[in-house]
Amino acid sequence: MSPLRARENKDEKDLRRAEAALCDAFRDADAKTIERIEDERYTLTDSRGTVTGRDGDVGEATMRDPRCGEFRNHSQKMRFCGDTAIVNGVTSLKSESGGKAFSGDFQFTDAWVKRNGEWKIVSSHASRLPAKQP
Repeated sequence: MSPLRARENKDEKDLRRAEAALCDAFRDADAKTIERIEDERYTLTDSRGTVTGRDGDVGEATMRDPRCGEFRNHSQKMRFCGDTAIVNGVTSLKSESGGKAFSGDFQFTDAWVKRNGEWKIVSSHASRLPAKQP
C-alpha cells in the first residue's frame, strides 16, 4: 500500500470516528463535545436556508432543545485533499422541539480540516430529502 493510501485509510477511520462522535453529541445534548469538534468559525446552512454557527449548536445542546431520539449519519463518501476532507452523506433524524416531533433524512456536505492531528468541522450544508413513499 502506498504511503498516501495508508494515510487516507487512517484519516478516513479518524474522520468517521469524529463524525460519529458529533452525531452522538447532538443526540445526547453534549455541548462540550460539540464545542470541541466544531471549529469556532463553523457554519451550518440548514434545510431552510438559515445559517447558524457553533454558538447556536452549543446553546441548543445546553438547553436540550431540540431533543434527538436519533441523529445518525450514513452512506458517507469521503474525499481528502491534504488536511482537508469533504464528506457527503445522509443524516437520519428523529427529534422533538417545542413539543413538536419531526423527522427526516437530510443529504449533507461537511467540510473538515485537520489541525494538530484532530479533525474539526468547519462548514456543513443540509438539504431535506423527499419522504419515502410506502
